[in-house]
Amino acid sequence: MSISSSKLIILDRDGVINEDRDDYVKSVDEWIPLPRSLEAIALLNQAGYQIAIATNQSGLSRGYFTINELHAMHNKLDKLLQPLGGHIDSIFFCPHMDSHDCDCRKPAPGLMKEIALRYKKSDSTQPLLGVPIVGDSLRDLQAGIALGASPHLVLTGKGQKTLEKGNLPEGTQIHADLMAFTNALLESNV
Repeated sequence: MSISSSKLIILDRDGVINEDRDDYVKSVDEWIPLPRSLEAIALLNQAGYQIAIATNQSGLSRGYFTINELHAMHNKLDKLLQPLGGHIDSIFFCPHMDSHDCDCRKPAPGLMKEIALRYKKSDSTQPLLGVPIVGDSLRDLQAGIALGASPHLVLTGKGQKTLEKGNLPEGTQIHADLMAFTNALLESNV
């Protein structure tokens, strides 16, 4: 199914939607939504946006959790979104560590290419042109801008440290959290 670039948003998971942990989010109990993140997703859905998640999950390769546990975390996300009128359209994840030198671990653009194929059906060099990518780390943003996405940094998770380090991609917009991004996006489309 092809949709216009203005109706797709790509979100990182840990640090954007849910709390991040230095020792990895390893279980359903450790998967805790950030304040107002689920409400933000529901508002985006209600405004007609499709939400794709692109997340590095090297904890799989490291043996910290299983694929079944990862699916259970995502099922928890779905169940918490339902009463709010929200949903996630798709989740793309990389199970590899940096040492695996794969094309899907952000900042490599592999996950973004998969998203572009799923939603855009384009052979263009910038198939995600104008699609917002929301992350809390430089690697999240780099993966998206490689295919033309519009970078948005949230200050939750690792976002404040990312901002302090600098070197953000040109045009990066800064938001306090996912709800602040959502409000800014919806206000700009009025």
